[in-house]
Amino acid sequence: MSDNLSELLGRKKVDQSLFNKMGELAKPTGAPSDEELAKLADAFLIGKANTYGTASFYDFLKPENKGKKAYVCNGTACVCAGTQNTVSNSLKEHFKEDEIGHMTCLGRCHENNAFHYNGKNYSGDAFQNLDNIINSQNELNQDSYNVKASGKAILTQSFTTIADFYKPFIDALQKDSATVLEEIKTSNVRGRGGAGFPMGLKLEFCRNVENTTKFIICNADEGDPGAFSDRYLLEHRPHSVLFGMLISGYVTHANYGIVYIRAEYPEAVKIVQDAIDDLRNEGLIGDNIYDSGFSFDFKIIQAQGSYICGEETALINSIEGQRPEVRVRPPYPAQKGLFNKPTVVNNVETLAALHYIISNGGNAWKQIGTERSSGTKLVSLDSFFNKPGLYEVEMGTPLSVVINELGGGFKSEVKALQIGGPLGGVVPVSKINDLTIDFESFSKEGFLLGHASIICIPVSFPMMKFIEHLFDFAAYESCGKCFPCRLGTKRGHELSTRALHSGHKIDQKLFSDLLTTLEQGSLCAHGGGIPLPIRNALHYFEDELKMYFN
Repeated sequence: MSDNLSELLGRKKVDQSLFNKMGELAKPTGAPSDEELAKLADAFLIGKANTYGTASFYDFLKPENKGKKAYVCNGTACVCAGTQNTVSNSLKEHFKEDEIGHMTCLGRCHENNAFHYNGKNYSGDAFQNLDNIINSQNELNQDSYNVKASGKAILTQSFTTIADFYKPFIDALQKDSATVLEEIKTSNVRGRGGAGFPMGLKLEFCRNVENTTKFIICNADEGDPGAFSDRYLLEHRPHSVLFGMLISGYVTHANYGIVYIRAEYPEAVKIVQDAIDDLRNEGLIGDNIYDSGFSFDFKIIQAQGSYICGEETALINSIEGQRPEVRVRPPYPAQKGLFNKPTVVNNVETLAALHYIISNGGNAWKQIGTERSSGTKLVSLDSFFNKPGLYEVEMGTPLSVVINELGGGFKSEVKALQIGGPLGGVVPVSKINDLTIDFESFSKEGFLLGHASIICIPVSFPMMKFIEHLFDFAAYESCGKCFPCRLGTKRGHELSTRALHSGHKIDQKLFSDLLTTLEQGSLCAHGGGIPLPIRNALHYFEDELKMYFN
């Protein structure tokens, strides 16, 4: 990372960010032209290589995206369900093959058959109605799915009114911000994006840095295939997220909030913007809110297709308009983040938890769940369940309860679950009774809770094919900054492909060394995390996989 480049890119502030301008230029054709990128480079006093390097990284900015009209989801849930070839064939009846691209998980995992057209997402039986869809001018195309809380409804609680919902925020403005922060620390709410780091500590780190400019970023780049909990909150509970950002700004002395929403969630962008407009009309954002001396405002940044932007430092680079490569830490974002200013990045679900904490006190949240994993957690269940959808459970809830009682069991025979996204563990069905929904249980058993998305791997899906899919995903989405991830994920994909399709036997020691290199040498959890599900598969499905190794 170049500090000078970050400073240059921050000259025009977030409202006029380079990344946003690239997105605007890409809308007519699918990618900005070389001439347009050159003009942007001149305007921001940076090199043409910088603007081209950035644009060519993203799925929806790179030159290969020009002319694309429709996109097929290739997320893990849809791949395991085996629905996407039918969707592709249906689209080919209306579009040329080079007009069809891919998107990685549209968050429609509860019913699959997912695709994107003209700024809207579709799933289920929509592919059978393409004539009407192509001629449709509907503003939004939202889906429906089961949403239920097994205990106390906190994140899934119904929204009331702005006046009622934001009263705890107005009350908090009358208190010392240090007192409000203590309630968050007392709650021990931990990051719901996968890492599980205590939110209160992250906010405190930022608060303790002296700087007149600070940022609160909502990481709404929910890229884990199988997860749609963040999408639910953005589309159905946007004020929970915005409330959390306001409180975070108050306790850290930050005045700017950025909601970074993935390109694959177009409906969420409009819904969150409407919620922000409502807050402005009510005087709850802007300068000197309720004469408190606290000022705060929001900006939405729409991502352009890159899984690695879920990593907080890559996300910061993305907003700046740089290639979204992972930064070396320290310094941490709370010390030096966006445009070199102190920055706190939190996941959607983490921020949404603050409304309950601020309304009821930190102890009320801490009393829910387990000693080290407090509160509730949203769990996404895919289409293999009899009752697919989103369920809010208390931390510590047995996984068997989620699977059999809330999800209603499986529609067809399943041999394993991938829980927590592509970097999450592969859990054989024989281990379901050994796990509870909390960070410690999954870690103890050699898995990862992560986003708590659950993707089913049916008995008919070869485990080596699943390994190939994971390596393909990891190689495609690598930021490329560190060679263990850049090269290691590609070598893993090549080895698994050759074993699967040409009868090549993989050397076990070579494969083990490859996984160890990824684990120990990668700069971030992308390369460092992909060996976990691979090792789980090798361990629990040895009999199925041994034919591919020597």
